[in-house]
Amino acid sequence: MGNRKKNSKKTVIACTLIFLLALTVLGTAFFLRGRSDQISPEELLVSYMSCIEKQEYDIMYDMLDVEASGNISREDFVKRNSAIYEGIEVSDLAVEITGYDKETSTVSYSTTMHTLAGEIAFDNTALFTEGEDGYRLAWIDSMIFPNLNPTDKVRVKQTKAERGDILDRNGRMLAGKGTATQVGIVPGKLTDRESAIQQMAQLLDMDAQSIDKKLSQSWVKEDSFVPIKAIPKVSELQLLTEKPEASVIKEKERQDQLLTIDGAMLTDTVVRSYPLGEAAAHLVGYVQKVTAEDIEKHPGEGYTAESVIGRSGMENLFEKELKGQDGCRIYIEDSSGIMKEELAVIPVQNGKDIQLTIDAGLQATLYEQFSEDKGCSVAMDPKTGEVLALVSTPSYDTNAFILGLSTSQWTSWNEDENMPLYNRFRQVWCPGSSLKPVVAAAGLAAGTIDPQKDYGSQGLKWQKDTSWGSYYVTTLHTYEPVTLENALIYSDNIYFARAALDMGADEMENALSGVGFGQEIPFDIIMQKSQISNSGKIESEIQLADSGYGQGEILVNPLHLACMYSAFVNDGNMMKPCLLYESGEKNSYWIEDAFSGEASKTVLEAMIKVINDPHGTGYEAHRENVTLAGKTGTAEIKASKEDTSGTELGWFAVLTADSSVERPILLVSMVEDVKGRGGSGYVVNKVDEVLDAWFVE
Repeated sequence: MGNRKKNSKKTVIACTLIFLLALTVLGTAFFLRGRSDQISPEELLVSYMSCIEKQEYDIMYDMLDVEASGNISREDFVKRNSAIYEGIEVSDLAVEITGYDKETSTVSYSTTMHTLAGEIAFDNTALFTEGEDGYRLAWIDSMIFPNLNPTDKVRVKQTKAERGDILDRNGRMLAGKGTATQVGIVPGKLTDRESAIQQMAQLLDMDAQSIDKKLSQSWVKEDSFVPIKAIPKVSELQLLTEKPEASVIKEKERQDQLLTIDGAMLTDTVVRSYPLGEAAAHLVGYVQKVTAEDIEKHPGEGYTAESVIGRSGMENLFEKELKGQDGCRIYIEDSSGIMKEELAVIPVQNGKDIQLTIDAGLQATLYEQFSEDKGCSVAMDPKTGEVLALVSTPSYDTNAFILGLSTSQWTSWNEDENMPLYNRFRQVWCPGSSLKPVVAAAGLAAGTIDPQKDYGSQGLKWQKDTSWGSYYVTTLHTYEPVTLENALIYSDNIYFARAALDMGADEMENALSGVGFGQEIPFDIIMQKSQISNSGKIESEIQLADSGYGQGEILVNPLHLACMYSAFVNDGNMMKPCLLYESGEKNSYWIEDAFSGEASKTVLEAMIKVINDPHGTGYEAHRENVTLAGKTGTAEIKASKEDTSGTELGWFAVLTADSSVERPILLVSMVEDVKGRGGSGYVVNKVDEVLDAWFVE
């Protein structure tokens, strides 16, 4: 009995709660109905317009007086509004009510919105009807734009900006418009789709699924030409040469095979082209299609899914200048296809051409000489600082990125132990004896080196005293007298070790810091800073002695070394390297008075003998008609002082010593792994070939 009373009580409470809840719902509905009646036409218009950016077209439709709006269906209303507002990419829409005529229930307002073609602003009016449930909007097409009629269309016409070219100092194209062969499929001509896709995938080194996906795009029809992949164009001229290149013949055979596939077609297409290919890959770089991440990183900069963006090199460095600005026009077109009104326009701005100080011929020649080596080369005009070439070898073909880089090729490059993707001219390397002229000039300027002093022959190995234990500085030649000039000619390590000890660690550190060690190189391309040591300090006598002949922990960037050498023909002033070509006189210094004029002259005279004295280590590069100066260098790369299995870097730095020479040049080349291949002599012979081509031109 007690339990029944409890259950009865629970039932009463539950019913009461349900009743109260029902009253609350009805009350809320009544309240909202009452508020709805109170919404003014102005408020309703603002509410309507606020839905546009949020793409809430169904909510907008619910605000209409459908009969007064021409009985437009919900589907047609949504389709019309979404097509226009989303097609022009409306954002930042703002509405300002400017008036209300109560008699006619007409609201006047001003609208501004941002679109693909910039801002659109207009004044307009909206008509409202009043019924039992309050005000409703009498919608017509001119609510979207004042002059828009039901039969009109809003068109968006985009004009793609042409990317600027990258040119060398003589106007030769390093990157720009080129022609490739576009491989495509016409679906209606396929007799065996699966077989055709498999054949094409194999010939193009593609995944069959990606080809099938392209053919399944929504726009594809039976007679559509569906682009699959761009491949190198083979011209008749290439085939008619006396001995066509093997790669050209192979490509022609592939294209002939492609044409045997049912439905396959080949046509010309315009692409970004890199005429020097591997020879300038690390310098010029390449472009690729933008990703969603790129667009997110560059909001408001005009990138779309069809844009390209510079990924590396000059293409990346000068992306803003090269890119340009796509043009866009939004207009109303009448039923006859005639433009009725232009709503907004952004004129197309083609990208700017970038002209570099680079000499394409020299760039290509350097690459050809060193293409099989791991190394890098820098060429500069020693009187102006204009950089004439920047080469890193081995290299890769940037055109592969434009034509659709295969996964196998990308993997091959990344797994290659010679690291073709690695940019060596941006790095720092042990300079070996190529640093000796710099140490010589620093010692002369500091007064710690007397160029006439004879240090006396020490044989082929030397140590300061027994405190060095088993460590000795070694050299390759004995000679007399042991003076600065002969020390440079014979590249004597012992002389420069002793000269460094005479200079002292503090003076050596100050001297090297004074010529740019530890500093950013003032150049468009970011280069690694040269270093005195891992810690920035010279920690011991042995390290100081080794630093005197470019060993120890000293590391130098090749462009920085070229800048230091430029001081020898500029009265001790180091040229500032430049990459953008400008006509007229150029004479900008990075570091003034890096060396004294007298010290520079003394060292230059000795460097001339390095090239022109038969005993000089650079004698193989001498020539009768041009006075050259320079220095070789062989740097030992060892895991420890006791390591005998280490490798060697070979250096050769050479420059025109006569300021009146017609084609001045300063070349710095470095090759890895020259041990057993002639050391720095290997590099000298290669550079000699480059100089032959340079002076013949």
